[in-house]
Amino acid sequence: MAKAAKKATTKKAAAKKAAPKKAAAKKAAAPKKATAKKAAAPKKAKSARKPNAAFMKALTPSAALAAVVGASPLPRTEVVKKLWAYIKKNNLQDSKNKRNINADAKLKEVFGGKTTVSMFDMTKLVSKHLK
Repeated sequence: MAKAAKKATTKKAAAKKAAPKKAAAKKAAAPKKATAKKAAAPKKAKSARKPNAAFMKALTPSAALAAVVGASPLPRTEVVKKLWAYIKKNNLQDSKNKRNINADAKLKEVFGGKTTVSMFDMTKLVSKHLK
C-alpha cells in the first residue's frame, strides 16, 4: 500500500513538471504579434522634497531640557538629535532592551521623575518642555 502511494505521488510530481515544458513550447511556437509603439510621455521633473515648517520651527526649551540640549531655540528635530547624542555619550541606553532609556539626574527632570522611559515615550515627554 505504501509503495503504491509513493508511486502515485511521484507520477503526479513528474506530470506537474512536464506540464510547464509543454506550455513553454506552445508559447515559443506562437507567431509574434506586431506591437504598436506608444508615444513616449514626457517625464515629470522630480521636485525636491520640502521640509515641514512645523518641524523646522525653532522652539525654546525649558530650563530642565536646556541643561541637556542647550538654552538656544532649536527645531524639534535638532532637540531629539541632541538628546540621542547625550544618551549615547553617557551610555544611558538600556543594555538588555535598547528601546529603553535609563535616566540620569538631568534626564529624570525632563522625563517627569521616571527612571526608565521607552524611546517612543521620550519624544512625548520632551514635547512638554518645548515652547
